[in-house]
Amino acid sequence: MSGNVRTTARSRVRSSSAEPETDPLRQETSSNYHRTKYESNSTSNFKLFLTITFFFIIIIFFLVHHFVTSAAQPHLPRVVTPFPAPKIMDLPQFQGEHKESLYWGTYRPHLYLGIRARTPQSLMAGLMWIGVKDGSNHLRHVCRQEDALSAYGWTKHNGRDYGHQVLVDHGMILTTEFIKSKGEGSGYGWDWAVRIDVQIDKSKWNEDFGRDAQLFFYLADEGGNVLDAGRENLNIRESSLLASGSRTDIGNWQLHLKSTDDLKLHYSGFHTPHFHNLSDLVEENLASQTRKHGQMQLPDSSDDSPNVLVFQIIGGFPFTTDIVFISATNSESSRVEKRVNSLTGDSLSNELKYKEQAYDEKIEKIFNLAEKVDSESISVGKAAVGSLLGAIGYFYGQSKIDLSRTLIHSEHAAYISYWPAELYTAVPCRSTFPRGFLWDEGFHQLVIWRWDIQISLDIIGHWLDLMNIDGWIPREQILGAEALSRIPEEYVPQHPTNGNPPTLFLALNGIINGLKNNEFNVMDRSEISLFLERAFGRLDAWFQWGTDEQLLLAWTGQYDNTSIESPGSNMHS
Repeated sequence: MSGNVRTTARSRVRSSSAEPETDPLRQETSSNYHRTKYESNSTSNFKLFLTITFFFIIIIFFLVHHFVTSAAQPHLPRVVTPFPAPKIMDLPQFQGEHKESLYWGTYRPHLYLGIRARTPQSLMAGLMWIGVKDGSNHLRHVCRQEDALSAYGWTKHNGRDYGHQVLVDHGMILTTEFIKSKGEGSGYGWDWAVRIDVQIDKSKWNEDFGRDAQLFFYLADEGGNVLDAGRENLNIRESSLLASGSRTDIGNWQLHLKSTDDLKLHYSGFHTPHFHNLSDLVEENLASQTRKHGQMQLPDSSDDSPNVLVFQIIGGFPFTTDIVFISATNSESSRVEKRVNSLTGDSLSNELKYKEQAYDEKIEKIFNLAEKVDSESISVGKAAVGSLLGAIGYFYGQSKIDLSRTLIHSEHAAYISYWPAELYTAVPCRSTFPRGFLWDEGFHQLVIWRWDIQISLDIIGHWLDLMNIDGWIPREQILGAEALSRIPEEYVPQHPTNGNPPTLFLALNGIINGLKNNEFNVMDRSEISLFLERAFGRLDAWFQWGTDEQLLLAWTGQYDNTSIESPGSNMHS
């Protein structure tokens, strides 16, 4: 036992001597390490908390701002919300040379002769003359059935740079010809000229009506730019310059008049914000001059800063005058005199003959009329195509939309404006319906796409860009003051519940068949394909809108209370 005790004692001593002594410094260091690690973790967690909180505050701020902004800015009604897709007219094929080549034209079809550019605030030109009806003088300007002209209309027009028109007004015969020319030094949109020839039918003209013809050719700037008369006393023997001015689109420009006949000129300048009633300004001015001086002639004076200039051209029967418009006259290569000479006199006569021949040849090439009809019918066909192309117009404005049928418990008409838009389109009738009609345009394009595919796609693209988010297109386009002046107020509003059959599909079907039959060149095929690709979404939406059950029943004649409207009225069909 004593051995065991000793062993145990030794073991106890050995064990006791093996235990390390406690180090106070090491204990303090370890304690500090654990405390520092804890504090570091706490700091990191706090920073993370602050970061997350900050981001949450930012997100909440933007959400609140979004809702407040949305509440402050009410959403547009669907009916005036554009279709959410890129515009067709933004395609490259409608820019550049194509756009410039169609810039100027006889795009005011409601006038006997009206010229403007395809831009909202255009420099415009037009023709008036004094005609005789029932022994009284009447100023002609706007195409009106009550004028009772024996004939008027473009007998030839290529839709681009040439037109020939004959107007027969109770024994007075006016021939107007329009031409554009891209000469050296021409500005944007090129130069253009108008030839006016005045004759009389002696069997129908009474000399008591007068021995002189009185024409009024004018310029009016919708943009409000000041127009300058060439001089106070106009004399074409001394200078052909009638007027000049400047615009951002075409630069400096000049208007010239030349004639080999003995003509007298007078003028008057007006400052006005309105352009739909220019004939009223001229009539009032002539009436005032007649009362004061006993002569029906303009006073050779002007308002301050005129934006309208009217030139009175007086000549004995018969006479011819050439009026030339040239732009970019401020450039070093403007060559004004040469360009004016190339569009007057014999040079103009030769160019007009060339354009007329080209028109006749194109008619025969496209429609092969000689193999189908007699010569008299061919003349009618040429006039029909010319009348259609010469009635293409350009309009800009906002449609007026009637929401009363879409509002619950609405006792009064509620109107809203469509977005500002432009429209390039043919019109059904220059005197009665000189504006765009969706239904008619499909039939117009059955001819136009065969004549000029670029013009046709341009027109169809303008119409499809008028589509709203629901696939609806206002059936009648009354855009701008001039168009509004030709229609009673009650027929102006368009109803989003009403529509026309989608006749543009007829033209598009013909174009697609033309692609299949290789009727187009390589460039045309490419542009048509790009057009159809861009237009597909709109065409699909239009089809979906039109295949509403009620509309289908209406178009097939199975539904009496239809909302499908006929052209030219709000009558149901």
